[in-house]
Amino acid sequence: MQIPKRRSDQFKKRDEGPIYLTEDGLKDMREKLAHFKHILPHLISETARTAAYGDRSENAEYKDAKSSLRRAHYQIASLEDQIKRVIIIKKNLNPDKVELGVTVILENNSEQKTFEIVGPHETNPTLGRISNQSPLGAAIMNCKKGEIVTIKTGKGPQEYKILEIK
Repeated sequence: MQIPKRRSDQFKKRDEGPIYLTEDGLKDMREKLAHFKHILPHLISETARTAAYGDRSENAEYKDAKSSLRRAHYQIASLEDQIKRVIIIKKNLNPDKVELGVTVILENNSEQKTFEIVGPHETNPTLGRISNQSPLGAAIMNCKKGEIVTIKTGKGPQEYKILEIK
């Protein structure tokens, strides 16, 4: 007899802390919520339509429709919960240290890189947006202009000098 396997994500603890977002990030989250609320009636009618086909235990269309409906309900509940916990990142006009919402110019191996420090929900390294919880973001948090930080990477330790905070 084989013991059924449980998905590991069933036991993940839900993050209940604050969510740091920019104004644009909150706007995007609200747009996603509106989208899911907009398609919900269609998903409900699709589930009802496929349920009318008969035996639900062998009705693949019904199972797919029901699964889509569950995902939409989960997304709506999740987004509503996240929106309640949002803290807007305020732009500091005269930053003297690295904190959420600032843009920093770093130097690594004579190469300059510019990063905006954002919360984990808006991270996009290809666009120069790194999380305050990423290894680099965490290392430079609360540092001042001119400081040098070292982080461990797969290629060995890397040094970054903070050239500018804006």
